[in-house]
Amino acid sequence: MKFNTKNTEEKMKKSVAIYESNLSTIRASQANTAIVSKVTFEYYGAPTKLVDMASVSVTDPKTLTISPYDRSTLKAMVKALLASDIGITPQDDGAVIRLVFPPLTEEHRKGLAKQIQKMGEDARVIIRNIRRDANDEIKKLKKDGEMTEDEQKAGEKAVQELTDQYIKIVDGITTQKNKEVMQL
Repeated sequence: MKFNTKNTEEKMKKSVAIYESNLSTIRASQANTAIVSKVTFEYYGAPTKLVDMASVSVTDPKTLTISPYDRSTLKAMVKALLASDIGITPQDDGAVIRLVFPPLTEEHRKGLAKQIQKMGEDARVIIRNIRRDANDEIKKLKKDGEMTEDEQKAGEKAVQELTDQYIKIVDGITTQKNKEVMQL
């Protein structure tokens, strides 16, 4: 019986996609709508995502404009933005909210680079954990007699090749994001 690596590969793909999604929330001195994607505020007693209740657009490379669908939510949105970790003070003119992205200092860039490295390492750890789970499954199949020793070795080799491939992808994404942050 040959070990099927499709499930393992799907899990690795998902972990890379989540890593990319998390990286998109890092503020790199450019206006980016993903930065407010995780901001929530209280709307009729329920936590609601800001992006579900407003139109978020990039008006120029340094400015993000948030236009609430319901103007009565404006103050709650401003409060949520102030409480969030985006690090930008919102400007409210009574109709829309503007987030003006200041240029990054060298110190802040280095801090972001460290944060990106840590997120990259976390993604690599997740991929290695997926590899460990797949190898445990292979060992169990071998122990239960459903797999020969040669099939076990081939399965472990295939899982390791997948792991190497996805760790290389994570490293490439991390390097690219670091370059982006350090060049701005």
